[in-house]
Amino acid sequence: MHVMNLIQTVEACCPVVQESPLEPVAADRIAAAFKVLSDPARLRLLTMIATNEETCVCNLTDEIGLSQPTVSHHLKVLHDAGFVSREKRGTWAYYRLVPEAMSILRSALTPA
Repeated sequence: MHVMNLIQTVEACCPVVQESPLEPVAADRIAAAFKVLSDPARLRLLTMIATNEETCVCNLTDEIGLSQPTVSHHLKVLHDAGFVSREKRGTWAYYRLVPEAMSILRSALTPA
C-alpha cells in the first residue's frame, strides 16, 4: 500500500474505530500508519520535530547521527504518510508535526 496521505486515508475509513472492532480494511490502514512509525529513526525524528514548533532538516542530521540523505528519506516517508508538513525555504526544508495525525492513531488505541 502506498503511504501517500496515509493519515487522511485512515481518518476517512475509520472515524470511529473505538466504537466497534476494526474491520479488516481499517486494520490494514492503521497498521500501515504504525509501520511508518516502527522505524526507530523515524520515531526519533518525529519526537524531535514534535518538541519544536518547526525544525530544519539541517538541525536534525547531527542530532540523530545519520547522513543528510538518510534523514531526508525518513522525513519524506513521514511527510508522505501525513505525520509532518514540509515547507521549503531556499535549499532547506522545514518540518512541523501534524497534530491531527497523532490524535488519529491515539484514538485507534483508546478504548471507548
